[in-house]
Order: sequence, then structure tokens, then C-alpha cells
Amino acid sequence: MNTLALGPSFLDPDKLISTFGLIGILVIVFAESGLLIGFFLPGDSLLFTTGLLVSDGKYISQPLWLVCLLLWIAAVLGDQAGFLFGRKVGPSLFNRPNSKLFKRENVEKAHEFFEKYGPRSIVLARFVPIVRTFTPIVAGVARMKYRTFIVYNMIGGLLWACGVTVLGHSLGQVDFVRDNIELILVLVVLLSVLPIGVEFLRARSASRKQAAAEAAGTGARDLGRGRHRAGADVPGDDRSDLDRGHDG
Repeated sequence: MNTLALGPSFLDPDKLISTFGLIGILVIVFAESGLLIGFFLPGDSLLFTTGLLVSDGKYISQPLWLVCLLLWIAAVLGDQAGFLFGRKVGPSLFNRPNSKLFKRENVEKAHEFFEKYGPRSIVLARFVPIVRTFTPIVAGVARMKYRTFIVYNMIGGLLWACGVTVLGHSLGQVDFVRDNIELILVLVVLLSVLPIGVEFLRARSASRKQAAAEAAGTGARDLGRGRHRAGADVPGDDRSDLDRGHDG
């Protein structure tokens, strides 16, 4: 089964699976779930392709239930590692300089996501590329209760790792899907990045509204100061005459 490489060839899910097998998949899922260097890895498309390949047994001979169990464990442990790293590093993470493998804007996006959704972000972030890597780290920095984190981590890991894999396996039984695997993978990737696009548009709209409100407020303040200055420039007798005129 040949799949479409949506990016560099070494990130092609089919090539990764055929080269490294199930062990490689588990390592990638672990890394993308909570290691800073794992944000660029193809999590969604990899899990979907894994489900497809389990059905033919060419590269993955283990049964689906065992594959899902191992993927769930890898995803949960990855988030745990990210959470503990965030607790150890603390707020200094936000001051870390940019590098090839680290961008502060990714941490800031995850922080905004965490602030918006609270504990639920641990589950929701699983389905948002890049954000899913940094959210458990931000949760650690924010000193989220460990017990709460574990519960949401296990739920999120189950829904993501097992859900996407089972979806790939189920659709792999459909002839149309197997005959149009490249198109299906493109759709999977597009659906996975859709939340980012929606959030970006919402953030840009909110930013424009805020800028417009600030501009309107500044204009009103300037107008008020202008009227104050105009009143201050009128001589005292003239102001009295004006006041009498108003009273009349």
C-alpha cells in the first residue's frame, strides 16, 4: 500500500511504518505527545495509516486490540513526560530563545488553548497538531493538579490514539477507501488542522475588533481633550457670557 507523503519523504506514514514497524510508531506517538522536538511528527495520519495496515498484516502482525493498547500507553506516557517537564522547567519556558526545534509562539498558542478550555484542553488538544505537543507542558508549568491531569490524559489518549487507529482500520475494509487512500489521508490531515485554521481566524477577528475598539477609544479621548483645551482658551469674562447665554 503506497500512501501520499504529505511533507518530507521521511515523514511519510507508510515509509515510517514499513521501515520501523510498530516500535517506530510507538516512539513517534510518545514523542509527539509531549516532547518539544516531536511537534512536527505526523501523528494523525500515522495513526490512521497504522489502522489501515493492521488489516492487511504486511508490516504490523499484532492484533488491533494490542496495537491500540500499546498506542494508548505511548500517548499517555508522552503527555506525562511533557507534564513533568513543564513542572520542572516552570515559567522560564516562556522566556526560552527560539531555535530550529523550538518556537515560543507554539508554547504561547498552547497556553492560550489551555487558558480557554482548562482541563478539557488535555483531551481536545490531542486532535490539534502542534498544540497537542505543548499543552501537557503548559499544564505542568501552570501546576495543574496531577490527579486531574492523569484522568484527562488517559481519556484524551484513548480517544485519540485508539479512536483514529480504529477509524483507519474500519475504513480500510471499504473498497473505495483502499482504492483512494491518498485522498483519504489528505482529508484526515485537513480535518486535523481545521481547528487551527478556525482558531486563527477567530483570533484575527478578535484582534481586529480590539484594535478598532482601542482606536475608537483613543479618538474619543482626543476629542475630549480638544474640547477641554478649547474651553480653557476662552477668557473668564467670555466664559461667563457663554454661561449666561446658555442659562437664557
